[in-house]
Amino acid sequence: MSALVVREMGRQPYEATWEAMRALTDRRDADSPDELWLLEHPPVYTQGLAGKPEHLLNPGGIPLVQTDRGGQITYHGPGQLVGYPLLDLNRLGIGVRTLVNRIEQSIIDTLADLDIAGLRREKAPGVFVGDAKIASIGLKVRKGCTYHGLAFNVDMDLAPFAGINPCGFAGLDMCRVCDFVPDATVPGIGGKLSQKLQPLLGYDRLEHSTDLPDPLQSAVA
Repeated sequence: MSALVVREMGRQPYEATWEAMRALTDRRDADSPDELWLLEHPPVYTQGLAGKPEHLLNPGGIPLVQTDRGGQITYHGPGQLVGYPLLDLNRLGIGVRTLVNRIEQSIIDTLADLDIAGLRREKAPGVFVGDAKIASIGLKVRKGCTYHGLAFNVDMDLAPFAGINPCGFAGLDMCRVCDFVPDATVPGIGGKLSQKLQPLLGYDRLEHSTDLPDPLQSAVA
């Protein structure tokens, strides 16, 4: 299998990034490389297709964006690693459930390197440490290709999660990598995560880039 292109994109606006993911997905063909976008977003709540408005409790001025991903409501903000896998599932030969499982495993393996015990829960996509959620997953599949992805709490402010029922669960506790490893950084965790995901999805190698994808360059220009 060919390389996975890993784009390290810094902090990018949510809606422009979403539109860039959709544009890339619409124009890709059977020869387009798979990509993993690693970035952070400014503070924003995002609501999935199954989202219920009652799960937004007290937004406190943080904007809410209705998206086309799966899942309920979550929060993105600085200090959270966001990973968007833009993958051709047909070429990989896997379904979306298998992809979710392997994304979860990459997060669990990343945490294990830091001596943090991550675990799955039935009917709750994502990864937990004890009773607290540390990473969430919500994907969209179009034309057999994925976008949206994962949100991995590294060293962010968790207070905005109190304004929602995270992932639709009232009273769900959230945690961060820095609660266990105080010097954890988003770039460091992003590097570990991409290395863990590569073999799980069968790529030969990673190709790193700090260039913004063309659709996002146009959107933020």
